[in-house]
Amino acid sequence: MESRLNRLEAVQAMLLEIGQKSTTCSDITEFIRSVHKALGRIMYSANFYVALSDREDGSVRFVYFVDELDPTPDPREKVRLASPDESPTAWVILNRDTLVMTADEHAARKTGGKVWGAGSTAEHWMGCPLLDQQHAALGAIVIQSYSKKHTFNQEDQALFALIANHVSVALQGLQSVDRLERAVQERTALLAHEVAERTRAETVQHALYEIANLSASAIDAQMLSASLHKIISALIVAENFLIALYHPETKEISIPYFVDQKDAEAPVKRFRYGVGMSSYVLACKQASLHDAHSYARLVADGLINEPLGSTDIASWMGAPMLVHDQPYGVIIVQSYDPAIVYTQADLELLAFMASHVAVAIARMQADRAIRKAKERLENQNAALNAALRALQEAQSELVRQEKLASLGRLVAGVAHEINTPLGICVTATSHLVQELKLTREELDAGEMTEDSLQQFFEIIDQSLRILTTNTQRAAALVRSFKQVAVDQSSDAIRSFNLKGYLDEVLLSLQPKLKGRPVRVELECAPDISLDSFPGAVSQIVTNLVVNSLVHGFEQGQAGHIRIAVRLDGEQVLFDYGDDGAGMSKDMLAQLFDPFFTTKRGQGGSGLGAHILFNLVTGPLGGTVRAESEPGKGLRYHLQFPRSRRAAMLAVSPVRESAG
Repeated sequence: MESRLNRLEAVQAMLLEIGQKSTTCSDITEFIRSVHKALGRIMYSANFYVALSDREDGSVRFVYFVDELDPTPDPREKVRLASPDESPTAWVILNRDTLVMTADEHAARKTGGKVWGAGSTAEHWMGCPLLDQQHAALGAIVIQSYSKKHTFNQEDQALFALIANHVSVALQGLQSVDRLERAVQERTALLAHEVAERTRAETVQHALYEIANLSASAIDAQMLSASLHKIISALIVAENFLIALYHPETKEISIPYFVDQKDAEAPVKRFRYGVGMSSYVLACKQASLHDAHSYARLVADGLINEPLGSTDIASWMGAPMLVHDQPYGVIIVQSYDPAIVYTQADLELLAFMASHVAVAIARMQADRAIRKAKERLENQNAALNAALRALQEAQSELVRQEKLASLGRLVAGVAHEINTPLGICVTATSHLVQELKLTREELDAGEMTEDSLQQFFEIIDQSLRILTTNTQRAAALVRSFKQVAVDQSSDAIRSFNLKGYLDEVLLSLQPKLKGRPVRVELECAPDISLDSFPGAVSQIVTNLVVNSLVHGFEQGQAGHIRIAVRLDGEQVLFDYGDDGAGMSKDMLAQLFDPFFTTKRGQGGSGLGAHILFNLVTGPLGGTVRAESEPGKGLRYHLQFPRSRRAAMLAVSPVRESAG
């Protein structure tokens, strides 16, 4: 009787310990380990394990496993939950009932040579289900013995079932904490990824701003090349770097800038077109990425004549510098280190930078040619003044055309470099990161309350509103910059021919379309004239086409984009459609939301459709709707007045006349 009382006291102490441990412990494995330790004080428990099930994916994890014969499984590994006739553990979980069996009873279940359970056969096996308040199975708790000396009597079985019930209650709270911690970890990882993406985007935008400044500076070619190398090195590992310039008048290629870990100087300073990788890239008119094997194959296939420099490369990429399909040269970056291997993303970035460098070089060459022409004209007599004026007009026209040609590629990067909205966004992001750090520390310390969590959500909401507002402001600055480049006025309404203007916009998008088997079809009557904001129309078309290329078509996928414009009285009906991937109904409902994107970290910012919506409903004073189905492309239907000036006069004639 005394022994029985002592055991009951031990059981009561164990149950009290389980309750206390469940409130102080946040780790499930640590909690079950303490349960096992306490269980050993009241019964034989040399072989003990707990399996937790996941109803969503039909898996089970052995979060704690101690066994004299069988190896310990990984507590993090998820395995398929077997059927009741395949495993005693699965039987307990799926039937939500206790199972006690001897070795003979276990052997009796092995019918037809079919094994019941994966582990060693125990002399006595006992498993109890772990159930939540709704009587749904959380898992199973199992104790077993391989020795006939140690078996479990009726009292042991009743005590084990009682302990299982207490463990079930404790596990419900622990699993809730575990799910919350995992959700916080996943959200933290997502935020870290977004911060990294934004940091990279800011670095690219800063690089474009510096390139634009270089093109406007009066520096020599060597200094320009060194500056470009420094700018690109901030984005890509470029310890081996060269710039090759193409000279169409002599059909030659020169190497004005060369930095290499193996060669102190370029193998040749000038050579004929058709030799080396530079000629290959210029002939292809698209960026190329190669390793040692593919590089050697190009040489073997005769696609590269007379390779120049060291061919012992680990990774190589080159991008042509083109303006209106006119070649200006090549930028090449290569690595001899197998640990430094360039990716497709690096190649796309290099190609993007090369296109902007080409514009800068073209502008500098044009400026240099104009300056020389002016110097010659200044030394001539007054009879040549007319020719000088004509040349100046040609200069203005050339600059204007170059601005238009680079507008679609340059304006987005330059506008994002405007300090005020970007500074506010950086400040808001820093504040958000700091608040996240403090909240994480509060959570780790176990001091998190509902009020502090709600306060954290309010900080996130406020920060996102600040980021959204200033991003929209940056988008407005983009439109302003584009309008300055086209009309020398940021807000002016002007009359323009829609068909001709759309042709110009699509022409500026050719670098985006180059190398992509995507055909763009435009249907627009040649006599449609608008009295509106051409900058808004340009950005709308740019966003539509870029969104189709990024989200609608995979790289290398053929596709068709159709733009159809017609007049309905004084209203312009503008229909745009592609035959790309399309989107679901739920995704379509979020299409115009800011920062919604289907390609996060792969080129999608989540602002294209949002800016489009603001432009149509704002400056153009119209409406826009979209329709789509998965696999059936995406279609936009825009409607806006042909004369925005007349519409604004009708709304505010006094203000218009005062202006």
